[in-house]
Amino acid sequence: MNNKYKQPFQFTAHFINFMYNFYAKKMLKSYSLPLFITIILFSSCSKKKATTNFTFETRFETSSGLETATYQEVISFYKNLSETHNAVAVYDMQKTDSGEPLHLVTYNPNRSFESEFSTNDTRSILLINNGIHPGESDGIDASMLLLRDLADGKIEAPKNLIIAVIPIYNVGGALNRNSHSRTNQNGPKEYGFRGNARNYDLNRDFIKADTKNAKAFANIFSIVKPDYFIDNHVSNGADYQYTLTHLFTQHNKLGGELGEYVHTSFMPRLEDSLQKNKWDITPYVNVFNQSPEAGFTQFMDSPRYSTGYTTLYGTVGMMVETHMLKPYKQRVEGTYELMKQFLKIADEDTEVVKTLKKADRDLYKTGNTYPIQWQVDSSKTTTLQFKGYEASRIPSVVTGQNRLKFDRDKPFTRETTYYNTFKPTASVTIPEKYIIPQGQWHVIDLLKQNKIKYERAPKDTTLSAEVYHIKDYQTRQTPYEGHYLHYNTQVEATTENVTIKKGDYIVETNQYGVRYLLETLEPSAVDSFFNWNFFDTILQQKEGFSPYVWEDKAFEFLNDNPEIKKEFEAKKAEDPAFANNWFAQLDWIHKKSPNYETTHLRYPIVRVGG
Repeated sequence: MNNKYKQPFQFTAHFINFMYNFYAKKMLKSYSLPLFITIILFSSCSKKKATTNFTFETRFETSSGLETATYQEVISFYKNLSETHNAVAVYDMQKTDSGEPLHLVTYNPNRSFESEFSTNDTRSILLINNGIHPGESDGIDASMLLLRDLADGKIEAPKNLIIAVIPIYNVGGALNRNSHSRTNQNGPKEYGFRGNARNYDLNRDFIKADTKNAKAFANIFSIVKPDYFIDNHVSNGADYQYTLTHLFTQHNKLGGELGEYVHTSFMPRLEDSLQKNKWDITPYVNVFNQSPEAGFTQFMDSPRYSTGYTTLYGTVGMMVETHMLKPYKQRVEGTYELMKQFLKIADEDTEVVKTLKKADRDLYKTGNTYPIQWQVDSSKTTTLQFKGYEASRIPSVVTGQNRLKFDRDKPFTRETTYYNTFKPTASVTIPEKYIIPQGQWHVIDLLKQNKIKYERAPKDTTLSAEVYHIKDYQTRQTPYEGHYLHYNTQVEATTENVTIKKGDYIVETNQYGVRYLLETLEPSAVDSFFNWNFFDTILQQKEGFSPYVWEDKAFEFLNDNPEIKKEFEAKKAEDPAFANNWFAQLDWIHKKSPNYETTHLRYPIVRVGG
């Protein structure tokens, strides 16, 4: 037998993925299959693990906190840990852009013949993600220590919580080790690179899913369905006294009772528990090249980011952001302590969070309003007792211009305004369903990847639907993560009789992924598929006119349509620029005529009901 199949569970995971990929092509509702196979086949988890002579002292520990483990060392560590402890299992999941699989490690002392992700299990699940930016390796090392200490009994095992860990999400970046790309960072000696195997920043890819990594994450997330989520990072910004900062998903955007719970209960308790253990923590310092005591704003994590994506499923999400300039050993130890305190609170609040998630589902019913754009509400602020360093602007010996300089010999604690309340600036009414033409297969592929339920139209049908036309939008002038991203998109909505074809996709919003649908299919949403250029073909007019030909036809058209002719004359009288632009006039008339193509600026996905 091939070495990679020596562990029964590893074989199981490979078999699950094979079966999933095979049946996804054969079955319409393949979204339910992976969990079905998982429940049947994960029985191998309960088998007694073999002993091993592997030493579980990590590279971080043997180097006195100066180095981080390589990708190969990380995976070897967890596989040996799983061979030694029944409570630990390793999954080989879908392939990433690097060609290597994404791994998932679980700590579950009560492993049974059923899947640990069974819907019958009343325990909550905490998913921890590491190495999305492999140069920010603190969580990679801290998670190894955490799972080892849990398995060895050095930390009290949670009673109501299963812990799932992605050891290194950006495998390609982790394999691309260097010592120089983290210009601002104080250690470790070597680390991975921010871009993945295709040079994508994976923490901008969760919605658009250009990478196999993002698709593999969506697969994991849909199986695990975590109630809690931690993504471990290292900050980039101002200097201050804290080693630890937290970036909880924005509570207004999370919404409902769960958002209020995160803001008023979970977050304060985590801060208090860390302070009691001599670890001060502050909200993520969202500034660039300025001193933070002037005030700063909470980071708004739209669905392109990990915690923005997990929010769409009612998950209590948080990024850990350790301070880049603190010693590596201190940062890893702080990340370890933060995760330890986090899981204690999560373990205590399993019933609370599950109840709040269930209650909040009523917010996303057909006909309700859903916010899709946000801005800071400056009338509501929080005052932090912020621990910083005095800063000044002094002449630069490099440029000769003034530069920012922090003085660590002058620490202070000062009242600082924190803008952590947001209000919606645009909303939509939740429809009963979306109709997606089967030609938009790239959209359908992502819906399948995210286990969105759908049906196929059994025959050609005409029905009344709400149709969007793109009224206005702006576009970045420089590339951003493989795209020229649109923003400030505005639409005009009309009700029309629309013919849907046999085989088109009917997607009802009354399902687990309703927020995913709203954030991706509503063009004006910040991270909509439209804004990520999925529909740029509708922005280009495919058919036009030759002016010398259209001149005569335009004259006839105006004479045959006196109301349009009247509107045309009025526009010339009111708009001198239009009156002096002969081509603009011909184009205006053409767009009023039957000759103008109906697909130009017409969004192809329509809304029904609501």
